[in-house]
Amino acid sequence: MKITESRFCRRFALDTAIALAPMALASGGALAAASARAGALGLVGGGYGELAWTQREYALALQQGPRERIGCGFITWKLDEDASALDWALEHRPVAVMLSFGDPRTYAGRIARSGAALICQVQRLEQVAQAVEAGATVIVAQGGEAGGHGMNGLNSRATITLVPEIADWLAARSPGTLLLAAGGIADGRTLAAALVLGADGALVGSRLWATRESLAPEGAKQQAVQTTGDGTARSEVFDILRRKNWPAPYDFRAIRNDLHRQWEGRIEALRADPAAARAAYDAGVTAGDFSRAHATIGESVALVRDLPPAEEIIARMTREAQALLGD
Repeated sequence: MKITESRFCRRFALDTAIALAPMALASGGALAAASARAGALGLVGGGYGELAWTQREYALALQQGPRERIGCGFITWKLDEDASALDWALEHRPVAVMLSFGDPRTYAGRIARSGAALICQVQRLEQVAQAVEAGATVIVAQGGEAGGHGMNGLNSRATITLVPEIADWLAARSPGTLLLAAGGIADGRTLAAALVLGADGALVGSRLWATRESLAPEGAKQQAVQTTGDGTARSEVFDILRRKNWPAPYDFRAIRNDLHRQWEGRIEALRADPAAARAAYDAGVTAGDFSRAHATIGESVALVRDLPPAEEIIARMTREAQALLGD
């Protein structure tokens, strides 16, 4: 199996079956451009829809990387509040737009008219039909192992079972729709595993979060290098502390630091009276103290042992995966 011959590579003229996850406030222009230069699909993290941030970082991506491999991604439920960042991005002809966490059908028409491919992220099989109805070119199957936002523990699925189930569903009902795996994919072994499970490629977040170009705070990256796979947790704690009103059933995976441990068993108490905990969190952010501030990374943190340039990581993952898959 040649990675460069995957359907995902052929569709987007890529040299590797990797897309950069559009991580809010981390996947900026430099990281997207570096990913695109390495032969991957570089998606700028438009995230919460901040227009000025999206304008700055997307323009930087176009300056530093090949336009034909640059796109962007947004949180769908935030677009429902203000879609100006999406509208601005579409004027600049992204090759792809990824939507996550909400109904993509509202925005599918305007994305299609722009010429961009629609990428829809899902966390459960039951969401796939809606993404196909929206006209998704690519579906991302996100397992609960992923860093940042995803389905909560009650509703999430494991990548290793979700990917082949969705692959089979698509093969039977929408065989032209491509599939990316997300969650826990951070080295050549896990990239190869995603392809063997039936995906056409992988959306990589945590491993590219821990790179030189990522906009994540340096202290957070350094904490990740010292953390094992046991060291993350998924909960609502950091959303409450950051004043992010995420809808159910989504919550947030990050390193399980001291402040998180204080509140993880008392979510309702935190929600009822968050002032003191928010003050501690805010002070941690200001001081760069990641015993209080959050470090957004998934269970694959154990595979993060250095902080090289993104191009080096993508080349390493691709080379290792190809060696495992053979010719």
